[in-house]
Amino acid sequence: MRSAKDVYDFWFIEHSKEDWFAASETFDKEVYDGFASTHGAVTRGEGFVWRSTPKGRLAEIIVLDQFSRQLFRDKAKAFAYDSMALVLAQEAIGVGADKQLTEIERSFLYMPFMHSESLVIHAAGLRLFEQIGEEYAQFEHRHIEVLQRFGRYPKRNAALGRNSTPEELDYMQASAQRMF
Repeated sequence: MRSAKDVYDFWFIEHSKEDWFAASETFDKEVYDGFASTHGAVTRGEGFVWRSTPKGRLAEIIVLDQFSRQLFRDKAKAFAYDSMALVLAQEAIGVGADKQLTEIERSFLYMPFMHSESLVIHAAGLRLFEQIGEEYAQFEHRHIEVLQRFGRYPKRNAALGRNSTPEELDYMQASAQRMF
């Protein structure tokens, strides 16, 4: 298993939002080549020692929340660890670890709230994103609007084996370039 520092450096120093949100096969391969075994260890709970520092907690959440999406793009497993990441984020917030992170670091610690399909979780997430900036809060509002409209993220339907409604199909066709 690679270290929390390896995860942190890969995510925040070696890469940026151009990689994080591009859905690139090249970036997905980098994550796979460098961190597939680390992902497996973290999903088994073996990253618990990372929780001794705020950045270590963040690294564990990135592995579960972000790396899962790169490693298993367009598959149900991409979302399989969302609840685990959310619980770890809630725990980190509960002990104040988020307050020791920068704005961009906090945004990734809070990302499991945005990835949830629960409006209850999004209500808490919105308050968190509002604390770090209007841009983050606006993005969270757009996610909430999708959930209020459909009760779920339609773009996950195929991967999760869910049937899409005609309205969801229209939405996905109209928003083919959007991430959610």
